Amino acid sequence: MQDIPYLARGVNLLDTDSSVLVSSSKYLNDPRLREWVAMAALRRNGPDFPPAAEMHQLIPILASLRDFDHIEAMITEERKVNPAFDAWFAEGFVSNYTAEDLKDYPEDSVAGTYYKILKAGNYDTQIVPDFKPRTQWEFYSLRSGQTHDYEHILTGGGFNFMGELIPYWFRLSTIHTHIHNKELAGEMSVMSILGSLRYQIRTMLHYPDVWEVALDCIQQGITIGRTSEPFWMARMEDIWALTVPQAREKLGVRGAVDLDTQAAGDRWGEQRAL
Repeated sequence: MQDIPYLARGVNLLDTDSSVLVSSSKYLNDPRLREWVAMAALRRNGPDFPPAAEMHQLIPILASLRDFDHIEAMITEERKVNPAFDAWFAEGFVSNYTAEDLKDYPEDSVAGTYYKILKAGNYDTQIVPDFKPRTQWEFYSLRSGQTHDYEHILTGGGFNFMGELIPYWFRLSTIHTHIHNKELAGEMSVMSILGSLRYQIRTMLHYPDVWEVALDCIQQGITIGRTSEPFWMARMEDIWALTVPQAREKLGVRGAVDLDTQAAGDRWGEQRAL
């Protein structure tokens, strides 16, 4: 035993007749996901492949690995013990608007703030193409995309690469705070944890000069997620006319301040040096 290095003790690999890699993890077993994780974690940023394209790759990979029947059953059971969650699904509200519907609101309102951001960044109001959800999981997925930009605004995460860490870590915290079934909370968070960790790893490996900004964003996201109401279930159209501070108060958003992450985000995206 003394001849075995301390960190190597306890290794007891199993024999297998398999001719390909096989493990107890469905994630490790998928060669597409192994390649995605390696690329997303280790690569340096470049204009040839923007970070959004990484998520476009990830979505269908994760979809092929999910047990949707089990997820549906867990959601159904969670609704029995979680009244707010149940009411959200029972209402089934889905947004249906365009950027032009926001343009006449005051500049300091939530709608006015969002309209200015959409126009400045040439963004679309839908992260993924609109569709009619057929299952509870599809409804959750659709609404997550429809409220994401508002979560940027409400949590203080700027619309830049570093600002993404705040809504990421808000989600990773609020879901586990407000969902009783932790296996379901894990399923609801798989995309967020993979999407977020690529930012942390690449920041430390290639952009350590903005690591402290990343920590501030992560800390703020966690604080908001663990102390706030589950405003990811809100109808965002109801707060369009409010100022951002008013909307935060109405929805029970706690711990949010508007962080200036633009310079650090540009550095991370290799658009300029600090």
